[in-house]
Amino acid sequence: QVQLVESGGALVQAGDSLRLSCVLSGRILGNAAMGWFRQTPGKEREFVAGMRWVFGNSYYADSVKGRFTISRDSAKTTLYLQMNSLKPQDTAVYYCASALSPYGDPETPKSYDSWGQGTQVTVSE
Repeated sequence: QVQLVESGGALVQAGDSLRLSCVLSGRILGNAAMGWFRQTPGKEREFVAGMRWVFGNSYYADSVKGRFTISRDSAKTTLYLQMNSLKPQDTAVYYCASALSPYGDPETPKSYDSWGQGTQVTVSE
């Protein structure tokens, strides 16, 4: 199983940038895809961005396209989410997730097998 630990969340102002990190440990060789999701109180977990190594592609929610970038380091042990031009509506707890299969829908939480504990991002006006 893969263990995930997010960091980088903070209180920032609208228009600022922030980079979230997610460190992987454990059985990372079987990791086929990863994603970032976010959640606010009373709402379902929402897809933000995802990557599938086998297909070499990335996916983004329409709400963050052009502002957020998902990437990982060359050692494949850290996943990043670069967030630019932040808006108050980006305020949420952000989670990274890992999947053993690259064939699940990258935008669906059920496609992922392991989750981090989350990191809070708050964007003020």
